[in-house]
Amino acid sequence: MKNQEIAKILFEIGDFLELNEIPFKPKAYQQAAIILDSMEEDVAEIYKREGLKGLENIPAIGKSIAEKIEEYLKTGKIAYYKDIKKTSPIDFEELIKVEGLGVRRIKKLYDELGVKNLASLEKVAKAGKIAPLFGFGKKTEDNILEAIEFLKHFKGRFLLREILPQIKLIEEKISKISGVKKISVAGSTRRKKETIGDADILVGVPDASDRYLIEKIMKTFVAMDNVVKIVAKGETKSSVKTKEGLDIDLRVVPVSSFGAALQYFTGSKEHNVAIRRLAIKQGLKLSEYGLFTRKGSKIRGETEEEIYERLGMEWIPPEIRENQGEIEAAITRNLPKLVEPRDIKGDFHCHSNWDGGQDSLLELCERAMEIGYEYLGISDHTKSLKIENGLNEKDLLKQKKEIDRLNEEFKKQGKIFKLLQGAEVEILKDGSLDFDNNTLKQLDYVSVSIHSNFKMNKREMTKRIIKAISNPYVSILNHPTGKILGKRDSYEVDMEEIFKAAKENNVAIEINCFRDDLSAQSARRAKELGVRLCIGSDAHFKKELYDMEYGAYQARRAWLEKKDILNAQPLEKLWLK
Repeated sequence: MKNQEIAKILFEIGDFLELNEIPFKPKAYQQAAIILDSMEEDVAEIYKREGLKGLENIPAIGKSIAEKIEEYLKTGKIAYYKDIKKTSPIDFEELIKVEGLGVRRIKKLYDELGVKNLASLEKVAKAGKIAPLFGFGKKTEDNILEAIEFLKHFKGRFLLREILPQIKLIEEKISKISGVKKISVAGSTRRKKETIGDADILVGVPDASDRYLIEKIMKTFVAMDNVVKIVAKGETKSSVKTKEGLDIDLRVVPVSSFGAALQYFTGSKEHNVAIRRLAIKQGLKLSEYGLFTRKGSKIRGETEEEIYERLGMEWIPPEIRENQGEIEAAITRNLPKLVEPRDIKGDFHCHSNWDGGQDSLLELCERAMEIGYEYLGISDHTKSLKIENGLNEKDLLKQKKEIDRLNEEFKKQGKIFKLLQGAEVEILKDGSLDFDNNTLKQLDYVSVSIHSNFKMNKREMTKRIIKAISNPYVSILNHPTGKILGKRDSYEVDMEEIFKAAKENNVAIEINCFRDDLSAQSARRAKELGVRLCIGSDAHFKKELYDMEYGAYQARRAWLEKKDILNAQPLEKLWLK
């Protein structure tokens, strides 16, 4: 889909126009970008079917913006965007990634200190020149320096949810070539790591000497729409760079060695070394070409399952191939039965158009039923979070009436589905909650979150969260460390103490699909301590309900099973308070 690519450009055009203090237009571009980003139909398909008029019929997209979308669909570029970037001395795309910097602050930093890019921002921050500016201060300056360090550390990494759809498109296109027998992503992408440095794809063919077939595979691969550079194009391996800067390698191997190659290019270095040592102990040699005897006879290679089985162990799911106990568990046939995305029965973290969401309660329910959910919990923000149009007590009562009405309609229609009313209740600085207990007890469940005052010390932050989850009406602690992967690091908190308090109070800890918070390592520790977990999409658009799969991948990396996860349970077995 081109939607996200074009939406990103429209957002940036709006930001550039706002920088230049041009009235009205910034909002038009930003609103168009939001609509485009939330759409599920590919805008390219709309244009192909209905032309320019079809683009103009999309809400919030007028003729001028429609023409720019048309230009991008035809040429892959928007001249207006290119020109407006040239006229601005500011590298806005780089600076906007800094946590805490918006358009107005970036403009002020340029006007007052000549900040044009990340390097000049770091220079003035280290020199102490930002703190004296009106509206900034020492705390903001320190936060900016911290955010710059975070971005440096994250540079060159890509979020799994951004990369996987691209990889799936490549797999789909290559798999349609006659003669291709097997195809699979490998490496950290197959292990479903939160961030990806590069990607590997393996293609299995019957005959590795079939030059015609392999050339066809390579030509198809290097001609993909999002390829901007062909790094290398060889007989069995080609490498490209995408528009986003991701390096992708594609290797063609004979089907007879596909399993060995997939095993070799999937596991972490530590996992692979341990597996090869195990093979050596058994008088065997394992390589990307197969499993061999000492004399060089190939005895296994076509599938991963047969290789692991010949080495005396269960097949190990890719997500846990990190040499963190999985080999020992596989040898003793004691691997956990990892949760699958299809095991999820519902979602307790999504937002409707009552607060910061895009879609109505009914639209969210219809999508949840399409997915196959038994229930959906609406957890709109509460009154203290004004930036998200948080709901007050009266709003909750009105929403409750609509939820009750919808549930009655579902019942009349014979649908086995329940809409639950929750709330993402703000944890205030002192650990108290945004609503009193009389309000909380009227909800089907209560989830709690922190969206402000991140800079507390570890002891204070831990105490704050424990006080909140000790409330008898709280069921779920959302995004417990405050991390937003790729944008913001965790706040200081003692998760060991949080887990103990969660266990004592029967509170589930969320794995947030959007933020990648909780980490797999912490989620595994939570399981060891007997803490229940919950996977939440944090959807603000109905299409984001599908992001549940990324939380499920995180749960799999944490060794979690269906029984460990709150929303993998049917409605009648939920332990909501």
